[in-house]
Amino acid sequence: MSNLLIKSGRIIDPIQGIDKTADLLVKEGVIDSIKENIDTQEDTELIDAQGKIVSPGFIDLHCHLREPGYEHKETIATGTAAAAKGGFTTICAMPNTNPVADSQAVIDFVLKKARDEGVIRVLPIGAITKGSIGKELAEMSELAHAGVIGFSDDGNPLEDDNIMRQALSYSSLLTLPIINHCEVPSLSIGGSINEGWISNRLGLKGNPSSSETIMAARDIELAQLTGGQIHIAHASTSGTIELVRQAKKKGIRVTCEVTPHHLTLNQSAVLGNGGMSSEHAVLGPDSYDQNAKVAPPLRTKEDTDALKEGLRDGSIDFIATDHAPHSQVEKFCSFQEAAFGISVFETALGSLMSLVHSGDLSMAVLIEKMTSAPAGFLNANLGNLKPGTTADIVIIDTESEWKVDSSAFVSKGINTPLNNTVLKGQVIKTIFGGKTIYDAMDHAHD
Repeated sequence: MSNLLIKSGRIIDPIQGIDKTADLLVKEGVIDSIKENIDTQEDTELIDAQGKIVSPGFIDLHCHLREPGYEHKETIATGTAAAAKGGFTTICAMPNTNPVADSQAVIDFVLKKARDEGVIRVLPIGAITKGSIGKELAEMSELAHAGVIGFSDDGNPLEDDNIMRQALSYSSLLTLPIINHCEVPSLSIGGSINEGWISNRLGLKGNPSSSETIMAARDIELAQLTGGQIHIAHASTSGTIELVRQAKKKGIRVTCEVTPHHLTLNQSAVLGNGGMSSEHAVLGPDSYDQNAKVAPPLRTKEDTDALKEGLRDGSIDFIATDHAPHSQVEKFCSFQEAAFGISVFETALGSLMSLVHSGDLSMAVLIEKMTSAPAGFLNANLGNLKPGTTADIVIIDTESEWKVDSSAFVSKGINTPLNNTVLKGQVIKTIFGGKTIYDAMDHAHD
């Protein structure tokens, strides 16, 4: 393994409190040192990062790799390659596969497949209940022993209050979190988009924000009762953020995440062409954009503003993609029939950089929410550039403008409402264990 010397980049490492221009030396796959004017040594590859940002590799705690069972949507090989292109070096795979990841056998399969065919680190999430159908707890101890980092029934909100209570109690003994998709099914059933003027205008059944906040409130209460840790996946409403904010003040063990799309898009994206702001706007043929159909739905601008504030004040712990690739046939159908989900890995940084360019978020906070904060959730020595740590690094050009072309995605899922959008900010290189696994320049010549 060759050594690397990354020269003259703006190095940002929130864990060490570093934000300065310096050189970074990698020896045999491990961070060696960060200082100014490191001399070039023999057998060392030189990377010029002048004008670029050098960050720990991104960590994504919520994605869908679809394997086993749904390889037509994504595989561990394509998913990890797409993640690497997006700057991710560690990703956590949700259990809604076929079979569901509710047994050691499935977890072992995912880990082996990731070792054999993946290009980055894959950490599995186990199901809370058998088959993720919410009736009986999975063998949580067996799953913990197999290496899961938490438990979730993902797209199936855990509806039964007592089973959620049991899950939180049991998982606290295993010191692992319960991750819930908060949505009251009786309120959200049949809802395609956020309930509001756009759902009314398009004649689509809406999913009210209260469906999320009611279940979030229940989960927080049960976390307080049991002492377990509840993690709220893809928070989307101002009400949820306020519940989390108050719960944290009380010392309740609650964490939450937000996705790039819920931060940067709102319900008007469903109307296509960037959306319309007026209730009196004329609807056109692009006004039902299935690629903007996601669960939970894209909410209002007020919700988006509340999510940004939650990131800034620490109510939201980190950013996670909820990368949800689908085949084209699952999106090119009627809006009501279309699958929920957006392919996010390859656009995550570019879309989030809009928050930095607009002044909504500092670059240091953005990097913290994608590196050290999720690493802390995992209680793992990842997401930092400390000497002695595995060299997982991403190099970013914050000024590079590029047009999203979903047909060029590495992911099998080309389902994105950002197709043909110009984004400013791009991953230039992704380094995993000291080895360059994605290089934008190489990719440009493919």
